[in-house]
Amino acid sequence: SVRPSHCTHDTNTMKYRLVTESITIPEGVECKVDKRVVTITGPRATLTRSFRARALTIKQDGNKVTVEIWNVRSKQKSTVHTICTHIKNMVTGVTRGFLYKMRFVYAHFPISGVYDSDNHISIRNFLGEKRHREVQMIGETKIKKSDDVKDQIEIFGPSVEDVGRSCALIHQATLVRNKDIQIGRASCRERV
Repeated sequence: SVRPSHCTHDTNTMKYRLVTESITIPEGVECKVDKRVVTITGPRATLTRSFRARALTIKQDGNKVTVEIWNVRSKQKSTVHTICTHIKNMVTGVTRGFLYKMRFVYAHFPISGVYDSDNHISIRNFLGEKRHREVQMIGETKIKKSDDVKDQIEIFGPSVEDVGRSCALIHQATLVRNKDIQIGRASCRERV
């Protein structure tokens, strides 16, 4: 939009005096806040995350955690909700955990996964190649073969970031390279 030259107020630079959001920590979960470093302890694990990169305040009052930021513009106020979502994901991770499921999809060469331990997978016979693709899980993330579904693996752990990054590593290890995926549709379906 075109603004008249006599108008001095810019709508994009509106400042908010105080932006705040609170989270209630459930029973059985212990939370500790120390200088913008949040530690969540639950029945499954202990997760620690630092939010020192942001100029905000994190306070704890019993089982209530409050995140607040002062004198920000409209684009910076979204960081409060983002940090509260990170803390909620940490609480979910230490109580229930996160589970991702991936499938071996192939057209001709059957892909097999060999599990050396609960945090390492070796993908074999991808596109009929002799090379093994080794993927190490990140952090406390574990991997196992699904019991009920054929050619399915389950990646699980307390940290949603580590589980998601481990799935991304498996996906990156099985990208089809140096082949025209438009010509042979069978080869492009052969992904984990």
